[in-house]
Amino acid sequence: MCLLEADAGGVDYATLRRFRARATRHGTGLGRPAAVLAATWLLGLVAIGVVIAFERQADETRRAQTLIAHMRSEEGLVLGAAFKPATGATADLESGRERTKIEIAGAKDVFNNSLAALARLGHSDAPRKIQALIRTDFAFIDRISALVGRNASMQAAMELGRSERPGGLRANLAAEFSRADAEYDAAASRATTVAFVGTAAAILSLLIAFSLTYYHATRARRRSQIDAATDALTGLGNRRKLFADLERAVASLEGTKTLTLGIFDLDGFKAYNDTFGHPAGDALLHRLGRRLAAVVGSSGDAYRMGGDEFVVVIAAADGERLLSAAQTALTERGAGFAIGCSRGSAHIHTGITPDHALHVADQRLYSNKYSVHGRQAGAKDVLLQVLAEQDTSLVEHLGHVAELAESTAISLGLPREQVERARLAAELHDVGKAAIPASILDKPGSLDLSERTLMECHTLIGARILAAAPTLAAIAPIVRSSHERADGTGYPDGLRLDEIPICARIIAVVDAFDAMTSDRPYRSAMPRAAALAELHEHAGTQFDPAVVEAFATVVAETPVARAA
Repeated sequence: MCLLEADAGGVDYATLRRFRARATRHGTGLGRPAAVLAATWLLGLVAIGVVIAFERQADETRRAQTLIAHMRSEEGLVLGAAFKPATGATADLESGRERTKIEIAGAKDVFNNSLAALARLGHSDAPRKIQALIRTDFAFIDRISALVGRNASMQAAMELGRSERPGGLRANLAAEFSRADAEYDAAASRATTVAFVGTAAAILSLLIAFSLTYYHATRARRRSQIDAATDALTGLGNRRKLFADLERAVASLEGTKTLTLGIFDLDGFKAYNDTFGHPAGDALLHRLGRRLAAVVGSSGDAYRMGGDEFVVVIAAADGERLLSAAQTALTERGAGFAIGCSRGSAHIHTGITPDHALHVADQRLYSNKYSVHGRQAGAKDVLLQVLAEQDTSLVEHLGHVAELAESTAISLGLPREQVERARLAAELHDVGKAAIPASILDKPGSLDLSERTLMECHTLIGARILAAAPTLAAIAPIVRSSHERADGTGYPDGLRLDEIPICARIIAVVDAFDAMTSDRPYRSAMPRAAALAELHEHAGTQFDPAVVEAFATVVAETPVARAA
């Protein structure tokens, strides 16, 4: 741990965690309403199922009561057929007996069919009890029929009378018919009541479900309209809302009233993203967006156009003051990073279209950024002069490294902004050595532990020096990471391959090559072929393999006088 390092990080991780938590809640916010709605629909469907089931049960029990009535009548027909010979005369007694048997058998079949139909309806043990009684009853009727057939009708009538007394066979059968009818009637009433309650529950549940569906559909429509006009990351208005608001605002301008339009573009945000990662970059944008909205307040509106570009539209008379406050709100500085902000502005009055005002403000923004590059070059020259006062050869080394870094960045296909950043960072990556004693820098032999610890602080010192200059703050993280290694054993942060900014990875390769191919107090220069072999040997551990390959291509295309 370097004693000269004031702060080892540049990110407010507590804020980052809160930002991620908010994003998670936003992403899952519809879970509970959807579950309630689904449960309500399910309850309604269950209630409908209950209604259907109990309506069917009620219908079956009413049919069972009808069958009980039929069976009573059909059992009477069986008995009536047994007594029929006693109520009429016939010339042929034998044929009369046969007809009686046939009629009794037919009546029994009709009764048994009704009993089987009753058993199929279920819901009661009445069919089983009736079945047990009816066997004895049919045997009794067969005995009555035999007595009548032998002209013993009086005896048959007497036995019939005894069976109909309380406790008698036919009295028990009649009581069972009555009990079964009452049981089916009660079951039908219960089923009808449950079906009614289920119908009411189904209607209520479905009404609630329809209401919830309509509510959430309406809410989702409103939310989609808000989302369509809102930047999800910062909560500010987006490009669509900006143009819609500008159209309305311009249309309402009267007389000498004017609007102030400001466009802001962050400086150093790309480097911040490369150094600390996109989640940290998103949290930073969210934080800056809240500050911007707070500064503008009720005096105007703030928007995020996309990326790291913001816009404000101010109706207040002190528009310029608010623009300056907005520019300050969009800046932030911490250990190892500094976010600046360039701005362009225009005034909108009657006769000026929003498109024209945006174009003017945009041109002024880039003019402002261009002037920043001029100030950047001036700051760089000052720092290089400080190094030159200490060691002229060090500045020559930095210039050579910068050229090779630029060529390597181009070979890797990096965008122009990254190419320029790689060259600038390469030129200033040793600026921290201005604070290292010459006795250590020029020591001919190996450094001891305390000397090496102090030497390794030069990246941290350099990053702090650069972060203090707003125009150079974007390259501070690159300089800080210029001695990191792909395997995570470098310094000061022990970053691994993809965690190291690409420009820092380029500088590590180019700086190592230039050091190996240059004379040093403690050794002679190495041939560039041997130096390239060293780079390839340590690709994947010390260096980024892709950068080594791109650099090898650059060296192959570079004249010996420049490459070695």
